[in-house]
Amino acid sequence: MAVMSSAEQTSPADRPTAGSAFVRACRGEPVTHTPVWFMRQAGRSLPEYRELRAGVRMLESCRRPDLVTEITLQPVRRHGVDAAILFSDIMVPLDAAGVDLDIVAGTGPVVAEPVRTLADLDRVRPLDPAAVSYVDQAVRLLTAELGATPLIGFAGAPFTLASYLVEGGPSRNHTQTKALMYGDPQLWHALLDRLADITLTFLQVQIAAGVSAVQLFDSWVGALSEADYREYVQPHSRKVLEGLADAGLPRIHFGVGTGLLLPAMAQAGADVVGVDWRTPLDQAAKQVPGHPVQGNLDPAVLFAPWEVVEREVRRVLAEGRTAPGHVFNLGHGVLPETDPTVLTRVVELVHTLSAR
Repeated sequence: MAVMSSAEQTSPADRPTAGSAFVRACRGEPVTHTPVWFMRQAGRSLPEYRELRAGVRMLESCRRPDLVTEITLQPVRRHGVDAAILFSDIMVPLDAAGVDLDIVAGTGPVVAEPVRTLADLDRVRPLDPAAVSYVDQAVRLLTAELGATPLIGFAGAPFTLASYLVEGGPSRNHTQTKALMYGDPQLWHALLDRLADITLTFLQVQIAAGVSAVQLFDSWVGALSEADYREYVQPHSRKVLEGLADAGLPRIHFGVGTGLLLPAMAQAGADVVGVDWRTPLDQAAKQVPGHPVQGNLDPAVLFAPWEVVEREVRRVLAEGRTAPGHVFNLGHGVLPETDPTVLTRVVELVHTLSAR
């Protein structure tokens, strides 16, 4: 399977999602209402998701187009969100590239042999698009089902993928990652360049299959200073984001704890800047002038009384209006214990308050 060239793909302007509130907000165009979707909306808090996933390991579920399709559609049906996000995992392309890994329930990604030497890098092969043909199939099934509702494709950014590869799993302080970054910059840049190529190919597969936008998740990059980000990370994220420019689709860039990194992340090639809950959207908008923003209700607010939830939703909407465009979202992913009915009420509230 070869990745289609931009000339072979359906033009974004010709897709049924081109006039959706989500795509228009990502482009900074007028909308009839503020669009809403939730990170980690595909599953997590939904009982129907847990029932479907029972006994099925995470990577296996990501390789089955039938499961991916159903899980992706569940929150769209239940919550009435303005966009679906492909059910997958940031480790899927690494698994397909030959890395021996597993996603362990309650722990997260675990890599059997961490990458810490040049010889280790040889185990991280370039990604053959045919190795993720199941993603292509799932996207095509989903776009047929979703019609005018946009589907968001996604991938993990090079730094976050490198963190898992170097540490061997989740890390609080990213000690091994930073040690490699500072101690062997040549190997570091070689690793991130390889990961940028893998990520770019993975996103190109999704775009060729018909997604309407993509989001690059750099979950752990907030562990870096701005200077380190610009030197050690930005060139590789830019390679991914600028490599998608010809596709003409909105590119969202999101990280956690990145309040000081937002300008640099925007400069990496993002169209839309995702903002976590720590930075008010009006402040973020000043840092990334000309860019629509996405976010950023604190996921923990959803556990508070409804009057608190409503107050915070109103605040986020007001702050979001200072940017050229606003996609309402949480400031990170849906927590598993979240009451799904609260998410549905938030969608309804955003639509009602923002309708014009």
